[in-house]
Amino acid sequence: MKVVELRRYPIKSLLGERPAAVDVEQRGLAGDRLWAVRDTEGKLGSGKNTRRFRRMPGLFRLRGHFADPVPVVELPDGRRFAADDPAGHRAVSEVLGRPVTITREAEVVHHDEGPVSVISTAALRRLRQLTGEVVDPLRFRANLLVDVPGTGFPEEEWLGRAVRVGDQVVLRPRRRLTRCVMIDLAQADVPEHGRLLRTVAEHHDLTFGVWATVERTGRVELGDTVTDPM
Repeated sequence: MKVVELRRYPIKSLLGERPAAVDVEQRGLAGDRLWAVRDTEGKLGSGKNTRRFRRMPGLFRLRGHFADPVPVVELPDGRRFAADDPAGHRAVSEVLGRPVTITREAEVVHHDEGPVSVISTAALRRLRQLTGEVVDPLRFRANLLVDVPGTGFPEEEWLGRAVRVGDQVVLRPRRRLTRCVMIDLAQADVPEHGRLLRTVAEHHDLTFGVWATVERTGRVELGDTVTDPM
């Protein structure tokens, strides 16, 4: 098994980036979902409405790029602003059609369920069997895509185990990830689906992939071996 994709979302619920290597901290991938779009009522931009989140159509027209200490937001016309730039806030507000700012995480983490999200190629092949079409991993916005032979949901067998990624990082998968309407939405070059969430609900209890805590920090690179100690 090996890591075949890494994805990081410096600004929550925006399009993100695919680094070739990334540092993994206790909180998760360095800079992942550390900033978020926030409306005047303090709710975070998302593809769903909950107590903390507010659905904001148009978020997937924007892209976040990692930079330290402040990420960069890219607009559909290619303009870029530092995430804390008031001019950028005004530009993003125009795109979204509502007044917003982009703010850094405070006392409550921005992750939906856990620090690091993981899916497998085997699970994607199982979805292909169920839907009759190739399912792009981008839809699930997972941090790690692990290449695993066969079909099924092997990452669920890792729950509670210490899984080594590369030479340094150790993750401990904790729970299956509950999915929402975002997996059906159009993003980047992936068109709107409309049936994927229903398929996941009917065949896998509305879950896909797992989230993990970080047992040992370090650096992860594409091609790193993933070892399940059994």
